[in-house]
Amino acid sequence: MGIGTIARRTFLFGSAAVAGGFAVGYWAYKEPFENPLLDTLEPGQVAITPYVKIDAAGITLVSPRSEMGQGVMTTLAALVAEELDVDLADVAVEHAPASKAYYNQLLMDEAAGQPVTDNSASAEFARDAMRVISRFLGNQGTGGSTSTPDSFVKLRKAGAGARAVLIKAAAREMGVPARSLKTDNGSVVAPDGTRLAYTALAAAAAKESVPSDPDLKPQSEWKILGKSQRRVDMVAKATGTAEFGIDVQLPDMLYATVKMNCHIGSGIRSFDLNGVDERPEVKRVIALDHGLAIVATNTWYAFRAAQDIMVDWEGPSYPKSQDEITASIYQAFDTEYDSRLRDDGDIETALSDGEIVSGTYQVPYLAHATMEPMNATGWYKDGELDIWTGTQAPTMARTMVAEETGLPESKIRIHTTYLGGGFGRRSETDFVKQAARIAMAMEGTPIKMTWSREEDMCHDQYRPLSAAKFSGCVKDGRIDAFDLQVSSSPTAIDGFSRRGMNLNIPDPTIVQNAWDNPYEIANYRVTGYRAPIALPLGFWRSVGASKCGFFQEAAIDEVIHAAGLDPVEARLQLLSHEPSRKVVEAVAAMSNWGSPLPDGHGRGVAFYLSFGVPSAQVFEVANTPYGIRLVNIWAAVDVGTALDPRNIEAQVQSGIIYGLSAAIKGEITVVDGRVSQSNFHDYDGLRLRETPPIHVAVLENGEKIRGIGEPGTPPAAPALTNAIFAATGQRIRALPLANHIAFA
Repeated sequence: MGIGTIARRTFLFGSAAVAGGFAVGYWAYKEPFENPLLDTLEPGQVAITPYVKIDAAGITLVSPRSEMGQGVMTTLAALVAEELDVDLADVAVEHAPASKAYYNQLLMDEAAGQPVTDNSASAEFARDAMRVISRFLGNQGTGGSTSTPDSFVKLRKAGAGARAVLIKAAAREMGVPARSLKTDNGSVVAPDGTRLAYTALAAAAAKESVPSDPDLKPQSEWKILGKSQRRVDMVAKATGTAEFGIDVQLPDMLYATVKMNCHIGSGIRSFDLNGVDERPEVKRVIALDHGLAIVATNTWYAFRAAQDIMVDWEGPSYPKSQDEITASIYQAFDTEYDSRLRDDGDIETALSDGEIVSGTYQVPYLAHATMEPMNATGWYKDGELDIWTGTQAPTMARTMVAEETGLPESKIRIHTTYLGGGFGRRSETDFVKQAARIAMAMEGTPIKMTWSREEDMCHDQYRPLSAAKFSGCVKDGRIDAFDLQVSSSPTAIDGFSRRGMNLNIPDPTIVQNAWDNPYEIANYRVTGYRAPIALPLGFWRSVGASKCGFFQEAAIDEVIHAAGLDPVEARLQLLSHEPSRKVVEAVAAMSNWGSPLPDGHGRGVAFYLSFGVPSAQVFEVANTPYGIRLVNIWAAVDVGTALDPRNIEAQVQSGIIYGLSAAIKGEITVVDGRVSQSNFHDYDGLRLRETPPIHVAVLENGEKIRGIGEPGTPPAAPALTNAIFAATGQRIRALPLANHIAFA
């Protein structure tokens, strides 16, 4: 069903939910999903809820979200362990099967179009409507910093519900009232001290009805949540025993790779196997959409064979040169705007008087460049298809594989492994569909399909090349007006179209969070312009906020300096949202903002509120004879409720490093219709020797619990460019910075 159709029906679902009236759609919405674990249990196992399995070995959390290094398995396990009264170390964790029972309710919240700081009844109604759509779509997705807030109540209720039925089962066995029993460290305890282990009670507990709304522990009684935890995946990853997609091994397995047209979306005119098919290690060459798959006895043989096949590729359907694509971005400024979500005051009149500051910013295409290249293993036998892969979207992968192969979804099983980096790239299904096609062609034999790094670089879904124009007005030492115009190809429109959904709405990623950041300026306008799509676009870490954070915070820093104001004090004066003010105050205190610095040093500050999380960063840099050296970074974030402070700190550091890698070095360019970059020698990341100490403060003033995978990235680039300006007087408006200035 198209997203537009669902959206039209949202009013029925939403009105029924709020008014309490009767509607078939509403009752369908409220109907619980069946427990997908019941058909997969081994002898002696019970699944009290879709999230909790118990057997003689102990308790297993079935994680609804994919683990890609963000620590989500640990946090979700802690939610269950807290309510079950078990030690986190005693909880095993595994990825959930693909099932709508694990849908992510919050993935479409931003599509509601409400300012993130607006918690009014009307704003919550709009979000609730999008959550109804999320349930009907049933997307078991990991992304958008939604995993923790989506699971915060859901998984605690799963743990509390399991605890309740274990107590019921113990009460029956002991012949005592349930209210007289308590739980402790994996056992139900009677008043006389008798203990019955959960493992002994599991079978009886599975026969009890689970309460739909069990009581949850108050925060004052938390023993696990709110404290830093040892990662549940730490030992396996440190010892190399964790299974990523690229590690999967099956009996009598063959190996494959692909050779695809780097004029993305175009096909093949002709090809010459060049004797590849006569090599004993090469088992088959299979035609795919836009390219070929080569199956061999190991991955290296497949890579070598792919290199040796001669192909005459069709040309691109989009502009061949970087200059043409860039020109189309700027031409979009002269078209009708896609969105104008903020238009306070009278910007035209305000910009006709006073000191005017204006300029243009630009950012390039960016690749995801995960350390583990795209891969998936497929095994088609007896009319059923199993796929092992690291995916951020198991149910979407299953649906797209069904469309690709013609198999019913009931005959397709997606086995989610650890992800060697995701950043949004593994929410795509192109590589999964390829593995499915290859497996179907090689019936009965498991095939591991692995992309080369070069294929990975030239077949990404990229963060779009984008530009911004700004004008600011200074009057009487204050900022009187700020106008931001952003031109970009539409990431959400393109990304969702590959998922079978046609969004006939303004694209929210073009001006993501630039319009609803809580700066109070009398005359304030944010406009988005939709440029044509050339390279395919995807959800890159923090998505549109990654570019808009740079545009807004570098531009507003220019206006602040033009007004002769202190960058921290000016932001505090402009911010109307108290949690946002608190992170700026915190990071200023951490960095000793305003204290004297050595000659050649400079500090820069940036603030951005994205994915509901206010984030502020201060960078200190030194201007040396060898180039700019990063000296120190301070960051403060507010997640509302901090469930695992050390993990939050790690995610903020990770987001900053990812943002800095892009800001300093990251650039995808197009020559003759194909991506020029091919590997880490020409698309590098920040190295350890280049990374300064990163100090993080985690605050809890926000109204709601929030996730943290994305919000550390947007302030990184502007904090750095603002610091470079402070140290050198040079204002750099285009990324990557290494094209304009040397780094030590």
